[in-house]
Amino acid sequence: MMQANSIITYLIIGVTALVSWQAFNNSRLLDRLILWPPAVERWRQYDRLITHGFIHADWGHLLFNMITLYFFGRVMEGFFSSYIGAVGYLLFYLSAILVAILPTFMRHRRDTHYRSLGASGAVSAVLFSFILLAPWSPIYLFFIPIGIPAFVFAIAYLGYSIWMDRRGGGNVNHSAHLWGAAYGMLFTVIMEPRVATTFLARLMNPGLGQ
Repeated sequence: MMQANSIITYLIIGVTALVSWQAFNNSRLLDRLILWPPAVERWRQYDRLITHGFIHADWGHLLFNMITLYFFGRVMEGFFSSYIGAVGYLLFYLSAILVAILPTFMRHRRDTHYRSLGASGAVSAVLFSFILLAPWSPIYLFFIPIGIPAFVFAIAYLGYSIWMDRRGGGNVNHSAHLWGAAYGMLFTVIMEPRVATTFLARLMNPGLGQ
């Protein structure tokens, strides 16, 4: 994989960490940035469709997303920047926050009890873009000491997210994970169509490259 220029990734991590930290201690700020669908529907606060991606429920939620973005975002920034520039990569990340949450927003747009926050949708977009480029690269989970091939992780992740989304309940927005992953792969293939054929070639031949 190419060496990444990581300025935008570090910027996203820094801003997200700062805003999340401030929101942990400021309920008014949290209430203003969180995705509360009726505020978008009634008061046209469309910025919430983006700002919810910069706040998190707790430190564990924040760290998990930002650690994932740190490892995979730096590589993908280098890849995206070679096609659409660093600003293009930033716009990809911001658009992933929006696209990942839209189905949830439409489902709950009049639900006064629903709220959503976190960067998981955008992080999923970045992660699955990476998996397209390097399907055999090992992905390490906190509770598993050996690396899992990226494409195996992708299948398990998608299957689990679909199952949990249909099951309902809980505080995790699995729909955003799914839509973020799909958007990341689609955006990458549209930007560089050769990625699709390269992915298949690498999948069939693990020694072809990571």
